[in-house]
Amino acid sequence: MKLITAIIREVQLDKVREALITAEITRITVSRVSGHGQQRIEEMYRGQRIVPDLIPKIKIEIAVNEAFVDITVDAILKSARTTEGEEGNVGDGKIFITPLEECIRIRTGERGGSAI
Repeated sequence: MKLITAIIREVQLDKVREALITAEITRITVSRVSGHGQQRIEEMYRGQRIVPDLIPKIKIEIAVNEAFVDITVDAILKSARTTEGEEGNVGDGKIFITPLEECIRIRTGERGGSAI
């Protein structure tokens, strides 16, 4: 089992969600988060240029069995890019894949991959 965490642009959420549903990945958790990496956005406020410290993003978390890792990552990669082709733009986001030690369904107490 793996936990796939993707940090994406807010405007790409619907596109990513549709791609995941098309790939038969229907169980996701979505959170609004803030952060920054290489992406810098300058804004004008009262005639002065400012660079906000934190940029709003969306965090998607998906617990999957081993067989669905590549399917899930491919769906996110293809739909979260802001341009077509091999490379997107700075700020398109990141995907993290971490081992998931255990999953327990609270309702039934079921454990492991079948609880996902």
